[in-house]
Amino acid sequence: LQDGLLPPKHVAIIMDGNGRWALKNALPRSAGHRKGAETVRMAVEFCCELGIPYLTLFAFSSENWKRPKNEVQTLMGLLRFYLQDEIEKLFDAGVRLTVIGDRSGLENDIQALIASAEARTKPNNRLNLMVALNYGGRREILLAVQSLVSDINSGKIDLEDLDEVGFGRYLETSEVPDPDL
Repeated sequence: LQDGLLPPKHVAIIMDGNGRWALKNALPRSAGHRKGAETVRMAVEFCCELGIPYLTLFAFSSENWKRPKNEVQTLMGLLRFYLQDEIEKLFDAGVRLTVIGDRSGLENDIQALIASAEARTKPNNRLNLMVALNYGGRREILLAVQSLVSDINSGKIDLEDLDEVGFGRYLETSEVPDPDL
């Protein structure tokens, strides 16, 4: 980087606007989603080149199920393609893939592809790529609170000892530094 600036440790990208971009350019929304997937590849390569250790992609929120069925099918098809055909490239580049979100809402074959991709890339540490699928921030907070209450009730933690850092340990992202950008 220029002027001796260090790269950020964690970049997070909300993948939004691909469909609108396509419509603005007189293309079908699906073309926008394919273009967005190409942009993801460039972002992964860029992070690897700069030595950014964490990249989070908010790819498919729990709210996205409300989109038209054909659009959701296109997005799931893209997900399948990348989980099947791009994992070896990620592995070779030293990328570790982790998926957060409610996997139970995804089709069984996609769940299996995610598990396989995570297992394949687990030894890597050049870039930690976290993809949020069927993810909702409120759901994550609710699950964290439920787990926290369970630990309080069982005496594992005292409510008075809880602080922001302690609460953060209950989040799906507990092992990841907060995004810088």
